[in-house]
Amino acid sequence: MSVVTRFAPSPTGFLHIGGARTALFNWLFARHHGGRFLLRIEDTDRERSTQAAVDAIFDGLSWLGLDWDEEPVMQFERAPHHAEVARKLIDTGHAYYCYCSPEELTQMREEQKAAGLPMRYDGRWRDRDPSEAPAGVKPVVRLKAPREGETIIRDHVQGDVTFANAQLDDMILLRADGTPTYMLSVVVDDHDMGITHVIRGDDHLTNAARQTVLYKAFGWDVPEFAHIPLIHGPDGAKLSKRHGALGAEAYRDMGILPAAMRNYLLRLGWGHGDEEIISTDQAVEWFDIDAVGKSPSRFDMVKLMNLNAHYLRATDNADLVKMIAPLMEKRLGTPLSETAAAQVLKGMDGLKPRAKDLNELADGALVYARQRPLSFDDKARAQVEGDGRALLAAAQTALAALESWTHDVLEEAVRNVAEAQGQKLGKVAQPLRAAITGSTVSPPLFEVMEILGRDESLTRLSEALS
Repeated sequence: MSVVTRFAPSPTGFLHIGGARTALFNWLFARHHGGRFLLRIEDTDRERSTQAAVDAIFDGLSWLGLDWDEEPVMQFERAPHHAEVARKLIDTGHAYYCYCSPEELTQMREEQKAAGLPMRYDGRWRDRDPSEAPAGVKPVVRLKAPREGETIIRDHVQGDVTFANAQLDDMILLRADGTPTYMLSVVVDDHDMGITHVIRGDDHLTNAARQTVLYKAFGWDVPEFAHIPLIHGPDGAKLSKRHGALGAEAYRDMGILPAAMRNYLLRLGWGHGDEEIISTDQAVEWFDIDAVGKSPSRFDMVKLMNLNAHYLRATDNADLVKMIAPLMEKRLGTPLSETAAAQVLKGMDGLKPRAKDLNELADGALVYARQRPLSFDDKARAQVEGDGRALLAAAQTALAALESWTHDVLEEAVRNVAEAQGQKLGKVAQPLRAAITGSTVSPPLFEVMEILGRDESLTRLSEALS
């Protein structure tokens, strides 16, 4: 059997962290088995579905690197087909018209509630002749579900889950206006798309029982199910925005690398021994849904950022320059020159260890791209205008006399200045750093000066003193 999985979000908002993990698990399972990963947009809620949300889902998946194998299916476009298939169940005796008015249904629920009974449809039109229908009432179409026995979901994560059929009422397939319900649309689409494995959150576990009954009514093969536990916050409560339940675009804007995000989501509920750093290629090789745990996983922003720092350090320097160039240009307000880009590339080994995300990396890299005259933050200004000014002037004289402009030569020259002034190296290096970078925090000073070059460094120093 060729594996076919799907990710089927509703376009009512951003691609949130739980949806991103569900998409990743489906994508990995399909890739691991050499199958196909499909995308379906469940846009039947016309009031809440928006094109902006559809675009956000596409963008989020693309940023994560989760490619789908066919054109996305738009569920609403298939509504006439869903309705047509449902009406065939009436012909086979697996569905029927129900003419209950809204008032009848309300009274039914109130009576059941008063009697301490579960509130569900009681099947009063299940075997009645439509000729008895009251005038003016548009019927719904209900599934004639089995009332005896059990429906067993053999779940790859939850194990065997048993539902008494008596608990599963005759759900509505077509509303009174003829539009299909969610349950019907999902089953028909999964069947038509050839879905073999339905991997989704465990909040859909009860839906799996109802959908299984519907599959059997159609005489279709039931897909295999895997219901993965939801993600909780660090405090064990349901994940919310205060925990970091943001859209994929928010994590991208935070400077998270897609590879780091994939690795982090992978480890939320799935494991392979003690491995923490797992490349995407390795994940495809190792992943299987049976290794997903039953307990909810906990989202931890600190762990995500630490993992991101690891991936940032492991990323090719030239690739990082391409990633941060737009961020730098936004901060600078001008395009990044070829000279500045080349200097950022040379300085990347010194920049990477100081950053946990692309934003921090871009901020650090600005030292190689700032236009003169530099603007100084308050701490840097205090260094170049305060007690360090005389030391800075002495350093300028020593540096201007150098014939070689390498890291070691620069450090030795400044160290000699400090000794001559009866000071430690840091006493001279701090005002020098401020003059060269406009800040008291930067990559290693002498590395920055070597990369900037003699002329740029001395000009910055001269401007700071003047």
